[in-house]
Amino acid sequence: MKISVVIPCYHSRRTLGGVTADLERMMATRPELDYEIILVNDNPPDETWNLIQRLREENPRIHGICFSRNFGQHSALMAGYRKVTGDIVVSMDDDGQNPPSEIFRLIDAVDSRTDIVYADYPRKQHSRFRNLGSRLSNRMFSWMLGKPRELYLASYWAAKRFVIDEMIRCESPFPYVDGLALQSTTRIVNVPVDHLPRAEGESGYTMFSLLRLWLNAFTSFSVKPLRIATVAGSGTALAGLIVGVVLVIRKLILREDIDAGWTSMMALMLFLFGVLMIMMGLVGEYVGRVFISMNRSPQYVIEYDTARNEPDPFREKPGTEPEKPAGD
Repeated sequence: MKISVVIPCYHSRRTLGGVTADLERMMATRPELDYEIILVNDNPPDETWNLIQRLREENPRIHGICFSRNFGQHSALMAGYRKVTGDIVVSMDDDGQNPPSEIFRLIDAVDSRTDIVYADYPRKQHSRFRNLGSRLSNRMFSWMLGKPRELYLASYWAAKRFVIDEMIRCESPFPYVDGLALQSTTRIVNVPVDHLPRAEGESGYTMFSLLRLWLNAFTSFSVKPLRIATVAGSGTALAGLIVGVVLVIRKLILREDIDAGWTSMMALMLFLFGVLMIMMGLVGEYVGRVFISMNRSPQYVIEYDTARNEPDPFREKPGTEPEKPAGD
């Protein structure tokens, strides 16, 4: 059996070396298993790619991919999935919070009755904002995508090869790997795994990235947002009709004086126009993504791939200095 580990990398020059070293030590405890480590550099403006190339030179089981620009974590995972050759594929983060020492808890749980195993963290070491965002995401995904409520979707997970082969059929420029996994099989379980504090730096998890994740998930796998917009529009129209009938009754039957109500009228107009603009924006989001997909926008662009033995001419060699121009 061969294990493939895919790690998307972004600003991980200080943590990636330790993560790969721990993975190598863990895999050495199971000499009957072959393995490979695929590191996908999402083109951060630092020395991550130089580190990946050095790690490749030290261990031929490590493969590196470098994007031409930043495409996002899920695109990086898809690029790594298209390079795997193993029977079981493990996805994990590059920041050291997914301990490699726990990898066999996931791998050993993949059996004839289980196709995907997600890590479940009894004690999360994320910030309060990150934990709140995770809870909101899991609840929304349960409602929008039909995810079982008791299932926790983590970035540390293992899957059989056929699941990965099904996922990489997706060519959308807006991939969402958990949605693709949920579409591939229902035999998914959680396994408790330790969660470590972040070793270096701060998480890039922001409100903007959370909203972008939600948009990718909902617009790619569900039409429920459009149905919500339809229901909201119908409800608003019904409320307007009821208000109109009440005003007519008050004027014609009860003969009450009705004030001009400029302030209330403007408030109602602003509310209605706000609802209308939200609906138009939602429809525009779907149409825009269809347009981008029809134009065959790339899911990612690979600039360098160590598997093709392509040297990076711009790589800075350790211990060397750039040549000075003639005449200096």
